[in-house]
Amino acid sequence: MSGTSQREDPGVAARDEQFAADTERYRRELLAHCYRMVGSVHEAEDLVQESYIRAWRGYARFEGRSSVRTWLYAIATNVCLDALADHRRRVLPAGLGGPYRGPDAPADPDAGVGISWLEPLPDALITSSATDPESQVIDRESLRLALVASLQHLPPQQRAILMLREVLAFTAAETAEILGTTRAAVKTGLQRARTRLAGLDTTADDLIEPDDPRARTLLAGYIAAFEHSDPGLLEQVLRADATLQATPFLDWYAGRGACIHQLATYVLGSPGDWRMLPARANGQPAVVTYLRDASGVLVPYGAAVLTVTATGITSVVAFHDPAVVAAFGFPQSPP
Repeated sequence: MSGTSQREDPGVAARDEQFAADTERYRRELLAHCYRMVGSVHEAEDLVQESYIRAWRGYARFEGRSSVRTWLYAIATNVCLDALADHRRRVLPAGLGGPYRGPDAPADPDAGVGISWLEPLPDALITSSATDPESQVIDRESLRLALVASLQHLPPQQRAILMLREVLAFTAAETAEILGTTRAAVKTGLQRARTRLAGLDTTADDLIEPDDPRARTLLAGYIAAFEHSDPGLLEQVLRADATLQATPFLDWYAGRGACIHQLATYVLGSPGDWRMLPARANGQPAVVTYLRDASGVLVPYGAAVLTVTATGITSVVAFHDPAVVAAFGFPQSPP
């Protein structure tokens, strides 16, 4: 076989370059879309990859009757719906029942075995390069952890309709074309999704942004409480109505007193047991956590996402999974 015959077809190479130029700019927002649909960053990354493979295969047949962005969202949405056909709903502990009211006891991690848990989405994976501050706020609002958790209670088709219409601002006609249905079905699905979400706890009205000095102060206080094993600092930063959830544990706690008691009794340990580094996830303040093991070495433990208001932290959702640390781009050993 001659060297010439092994060269890449220049037409194919040019098409690949054009495909990348037309589509790569949308990869991060498609990741956010797939994450809202499935509630898992790892699954979302796989679904985006599958979407790009399907798009590449069909690129030669793309006739430009819609924008590239609309075309990609149509592919990605249907990839997600295919994946959700036999998918178990991802949840947080509060989505499974009321707060823990039983006798004092440490949480049992084995109780949550077999449950598909919601995962946090590190902001760094979907940070937009857009210069419009308003669009960036809208992006963050649509990724709030409480909202994404509530979306998982919707049937997949309703979830897709709500995201396409109210987050991505597609028209009813565009949404119907993407989903292969009618505008009447889109209207009905949107009404049902809104009604369902209205009965669920999504997010507080008085949230403050992670850059707000008050949010930074509350985050610093939360970190200090763990690193110094000081329940008194938790008293200062948690609001009276605060809640505490931690996957893979089924039990969750409502009220500042219950949260602090659980943390002080079973979690805080001794000063120096924890190391926490500030991060951001789901458009909210977060921490990546390391815990000292039996040999005295700080090892990856997980992350926690905080819901922060002007009057204190109202929610802590912890994810006890060492793999989460790497997903946030943090090292195996804290600096």
